[in-house]
Amino acid sequence: MKLSAEMTEFSERIGHEFTDGDLLRRALTHSSMATANREDNQRLEFLGDRVLGLVMSEALLAADRDAAEGLLAPRFNALVRKEACAEVARQIELGAVLKLGRSEMLSGGRRKEALLGDAMEAVIAAVYLDGGFEVAKAMILRLWGDRIKNVDSDARDPKTALQEWAQARKFSPPRYVEVGRTGPDHAPEFTIAAELDNGSRQVATARSKRLAEQAAAKVLLARIEAGEI
Repeated sequence: MKLSAEMTEFSERIGHEFTDGDLLRRALTHSSMATANREDNQRLEFLGDRVLGLVMSEALLAADRDAAEGLLAPRFNALVRKEACAEVARQIELGAVLKLGRSEMLSGGRRKEALLGDAMEAVIAAVYLDGGFEVAKAMILRLWGDRIKNVDSDARDPKTALQEWAQARKFSPPRYVEVGRTGPDHAPEFTIAAELDNGSRQVATARSKRLAEQAAAKVLLARIEAGEI
């Protein structure tokens, strides 16, 4: 069956022409649209996660032949985590071609981090099954681009680093308090305050509580490093 115009345009955006178009259709079908005759993308997501992991493991080893496992692990996690996959998905406008059920569509599913990340992994699996590992690898490296080279700036976990700083000074662990929430239910934004025993406090806003916590911790760390705290 021939791909629709929007799916053909999407395949051009990822740089792969599918021999088996059904693989791409399945990769873009959320469980809310699955029927007895229409398989969703969950099994492909499982496979794509493993293909992505192998590609990134190889890339990191090749990029830094002297790095110990303790350095490679956080870099790897930064490149394969759901947020990274969702960021790439937004870059290639994957949300525009997702096949969603009515309720998921009305709740803003095309913008949801988890749905985009899962679908990105499914697309990777579809390319892998259609073209083989080297083709999937080339696509991943092309789409992730400079994220691999610049991964050190993303690999540091601000919440962990801030907690270690607090523990070294015999403080209680940093506290994260929700101080605000705006936007519709399907696309909320959370404002979180990160607080330390010495009274230092920083507020940040993001699409999820976890991202807002990370952002607040990151700014507190920057202030610490600048000697402000």
